[in-house]
Amino acid sequence: MLKIFRPFLDTFVSIKLTVVLIAFSIILVFAATLDQVNLGIWGIQQKWFRTFFVYQDFRGILVPIFPGGYTIGGLLLINLIAAHIRRFKLELKKLGLLLTHFGLIILLVGELLSGIWQEDFYLRLDQGETKNYAESHLHNELAIIDTTDANFDQVVAIPEALLARRGSIQHPKLPFLVTTKAYYPNASLFMREPGGPPSLATTGIGLRAVAAPRPITYKQNENNLPAAYIEFTGSETPPGIFLVSTALGSSQSFQYGGRTWSISLRPQRLYKPFSLTLLKFSHDRYAGTEIPKNFSSRLRLNTTDDQNGREVLVYMNNPLRHAGLTFYQAGFENNDRTTVLQVVRNPSWLLPYVACSLISLGLLGQFGIHLFAFIAKRRRTTAAFAT
Repeated sequence: MLKIFRPFLDTFVSIKLTVVLIAFSIILVFAATLDQVNLGIWGIQQKWFRTFFVYQDFRGILVPIFPGGYTIGGLLLINLIAAHIRRFKLELKKLGLLLTHFGLIILLVGELLSGIWQEDFYLRLDQGETKNYAESHLHNELAIIDTTDANFDQVVAIPEALLARRGSIQHPKLPFLVTTKAYYPNASLFMREPGGPPSLATTGIGLRAVAAPRPITYKQNENNLPAAYIEFTGSETPPGIFLVSTALGSSQSFQYGGRTWSISLRPQRLYKPFSLTLLKFSHDRYAGTEIPKNFSSRLRLNTTDDQNGREVLVYMNNPLRHAGLTFYQAGFENNDRTTVLQVVRNPSWLLPYVACSLISLGLLGQFGIHLFAFIAKRRRTTAAFAT
């Protein structure tokens, strides 16, 4: 039985497989770099690196044309582990190589976990503004809010992925059924013309505007503006079908069951039990020029166990880390009156640092071992000639 599987096992420990996978990695990075002209960085990651195969659309049919990052990285990981089990022995003279390869394994695992766990949000703050949530720039949600109580809002958020399925949703906190009549991942809004075709909407802003689908964009400087027609039905008189879109920028209200409700399609929010207040945003320039020198945000971190909060300064390469989140200075808007912070949640953020440390330590150790061995051999040779 072992003889049958030996060729298969030998393939995974072969140095030839390592060379082929490294060559595929080079091609993958090169092709993805060229494709970045058409796609933004997030589109590149999803199409080329965080996938098992790279697909190409041929007349509406997706055909795999090249192994993706997960396939190449996974095979490299198996190849490294298998080679260690088969060939390497725990010896002092090979300790540096073991540490280096172990660092490479952690680096590959860290990239896999980052692709699975990492989430990115953005926090926009005007000077003096306080927020306890950040917003996603990739995902959206349908927010249905009970605004009857002036002091408290009851929010039900339905992810965009559920809307795209065009089904019905009955949430236990909602007295009505939510049904998606139509969903467009990217759409333009137009004012209805007199005598034009009827709209799917029966109430709200959809009586005056219509949504027209358009191709999805992945470019860095463009955003998708999803839209949907949502119907609310229940035991009472149904409020009707609403047009919702992230392009509207405001919510729509209606009455149902003796309560006041508002709905909007908005970026997905990440709420936290602490808040940030922008005290001052600084956009420093080199003297006598308009060339940017530094961007920084002076913030007050407000937590439940600290009534006064504490001041923190976030600038380039100096993020704020708190409660499992990392806040980076990403940009600014509104003539330097609004700061934009990138908020990253990545439980595996330490793994690349650990991996690089092990690789550096392993390379230095292996170099040191060979250096000391060479010096010792040189001394023995010199002593032999001296005698």
